[in-house]
Amino acid sequence: MTISHNNKRIHRKRRIRARISGTAQRPRLAVFRSLQAIYAQLIDDEKGSTMASAREKELSATDLKKTKTERATHVGMLIAKKAAEKSIKSVVFDRGGYQYHGRVAALADGAREGGLEF
Repeated sequence: MTISHNNKRIHRKRRIRARISGTAQRPRLAVFRSLQAIYAQLIDDEKGSTMASAREKELSATDLKKTKTERATHVGMLIAKKAAEKSIKSVVFDRGGYQYHGRVAALADGAREGGLEF
């Protein structure tokens, strides 16, 4: 029996989520990466609610013409801006089972550049 790459990622994601959770003061910054886009959410796990979210479709037309990694950096800055509006300075980073490399690392760098601490 072969296990798909996505099933392995989901197993890693569950293993990570068993150890981390977000609160209202320090929400979880969850990342989802598809082949075309990248998404970020600030989640309060105690209430089970999303406090803010950002995705590539919210970027300007000029930003959408850049590479996927550059767009991921802009999504990170966008989620940091939305967090600042809600007075959130510190988050718990949840890479969602993805390797901390490429677009996931670029989103994290953009969020740090925008003022988030993790």
